[in-house]
Amino acid sequence: VQLQASGGGLVQAGGSLRLSCSASGLTVSRAGMGWFRQTPGKEREFVAALRKSAPGTYYANSVKGRFTISRDNANNRVYLQMNSLRPEDTAVYYCAAIGMGNPISSAYFSLSTYTDWGQGTLVTVSS
Repeated sequence: VQLQASGGGLVQAGGSLRLSCSASGLTVSRAGMGWFRQTPGKEREFVAALRKSAPGTYYANSVKGRFTISRDNANNRVYLQMNSLRPEDTAVYYCAAIGMGNPISSAYFSLSTYTDWGQGTLVTVSS
């Protein structure tokens, strides 16, 4: 499985970016997919996830109402639309996949649930 995240960049506070995660060796329509982020000196934290086998999305409280995760099954991609960006959203963003199993809802928030990871894309939000 290979995951390739892209779409990061520099944006002013209040702006928007859309991150993309392309997958090979895995069909995103049949996998749980998530986005995490990490800043230097901090642990990687959950941002958003798509449930594996049924409609359903999960968001960290800090991004709820501003970020939207979605699937593009035709192109085997997952997106993270980020609106109303804040300086505290600055981080390296990683996409991740759950290849096997059907986790319970709470497991989608945990790093250890995800079996495959992309390389990360940097998002910088200036004030």
